[in-house]
Amino acid sequence: MSVIHGDLLPDAGEELGALPSGAARVERNGKAALNPTPEALRALPSEFCKDRKVLPLEIIGGTLRIATPEPADAQLIDDIRLLSGLEVEESRAESSQVIERIAELYQVTVEQMIENLAADKGGSADGKNLHDIEVMANEPTVINLVNVIIATAVRERASDIHLVPFENALQLRYRIDGLLQEKPPPPRRLHAALVSRIKIMADMNIAERYLPQDGHIQIHHRGSRVDIRVGTMPTIHGESVVLRLLEKNSKLFSPVELGLDEERASVLGRLVEKPHGLFLTTGPTGSGKTTTLYSILSGIYAPEKKILTIEDPVEYELHGVAQTPVRPSRGFTFATGLRSILRQDPDVVMVGEIRDGETAEIAIRAALTGHQVFSTLHTNDAAGAVTRLVDMGVEPFLISSSLVGVLAQRLVRRLCPACRVEWDLSETVQARLRHLAGRDTSGPFFKSGGCEECRGTGYRGRVGVFELLTVTGTVRELIMQRKSSGAIKDATRDEVLSMQEDALRKARAGITSVEEILRVCSGD
Repeated sequence: MSVIHGDLLPDAGEELGALPSGAARVERNGKAALNPTPEALRALPSEFCKDRKVLPLEIIGGTLRIATPEPADAQLIDDIRLLSGLEVEESRAESSQVIERIAELYQVTVEQMIENLAADKGGSADGKNLHDIEVMANEPTVINLVNVIIATAVRERASDIHLVPFENALQLRYRIDGLLQEKPPPPRRLHAALVSRIKIMADMNIAERYLPQDGHIQIHHRGSRVDIRVGTMPTIHGESVVLRLLEKNSKLFSPVELGLDEERASVLGRLVEKPHGLFLTTGPTGSGKTTTLYSILSGIYAPEKKILTIEDPVEYELHGVAQTPVRPSRGFTFATGLRSILRQDPDVVMVGEIRDGETAEIAIRAALTGHQVFSTLHTNDAAGAVTRLVDMGVEPFLISSSLVGVLAQRLVRRLCPACRVEWDLSETVQARLRHLAGRDTSGPFFKSGGCEECRGTGYRGRVGVFELLTVTGTVRELIMQRKSSGAIKDATRDEVLSMQEDALRKARAGITSVEEILRVCSGD
């Protein structure tokens, strides 16, 4: 695993502190002559230089000499080393001179960097032997490009980076707010070198190109640790790579901050404070189920409670919670892990996902023997969790005795508040909305045209839409009678606000758009 320290994406105009002793060599005699060499200019991205007021001057041996207005702090030095792959020597210059020279010399954006690489007709790594590819993977250009790709993804709040080869091109995409967005791709000839560079960072085998591999990179960004899960997959045109970005120390939000209204958040609070029972969150992959469970566990944590989790993988670290990742390759599955956890005298247990009948039955029996148990299922709605457990072979009487509640959810994109405007729905859209929600679909509704704040997408961030089912006496009777999820929904229609209705409320409030509701909720 590679560990990269330093703030990859500092804020523009950030004040720099004093340089710790020995962090970098400093030229102390007068001001630097601000005449950079072309090689030095290529060593650092233009946006980085503009943001940090750093002008690279020349490369001597393995050292990059830079000009800065103030002494650089250790973090800035680490950033420059990371991006350039070189040691650093400082020179002083007037702030206005540095800014002016950067504006004159750096007319290149990150996107233009890729354009410039595309124009460069340098050699391709494809078809070369392993040694040549490894040499290319360690060239400053490749190191710099991979770092810029990762840094840009972090800055744009991407959850995943996708690099896919085709016959004559590469495809680079970021998943932002749940949707893939295309970015200017690197030249096709750099594919093998880029993949090898990522493998080196993730401690993967660069010689293995015909089998899938998994690896791990760790970076530090603005005081937060970002773990990057790396996966490669062989295709007919070379290896495809996906990097999943997980910010380990990010702020945990309360259920209300995640999108649950105050009334249902209060009901949820009462359900999860019960001394024992099974509580489930449901939804497709990427719908925020685990984030919701983390929020719940964080809310119920107390020193007198022992909370254990078993996850695949551990996505965020929770204070006061012992978290364990499954390792199926070594026979350590959710089922075996859950059995072991129950021998650790827990008060609260969280199982990342119930995937089979064995795990389901162990979880339910744990809930019946005095434990609070939390887990997730893949179902379209809250009532569907009951029938899914029955389909897994769990007896209805066990479900009715243990299940206390189910929270179904989806994630919709938030409208950008900077460019949000009121919008009149067309008759066609109104008809689709009535078909989806089944009740009053009167406005107001909103949309966003796109602006600099949201990078032209019209959206910034995501929010949950929820459906909370409380397992009451009526629901327990229906479970015992093996009634369908449809029958349970019909019986609780007046008490349970559906996800579609919750989404409609958020659209009227200008939080999301009708387009998002139709995109996310139409399949339910």
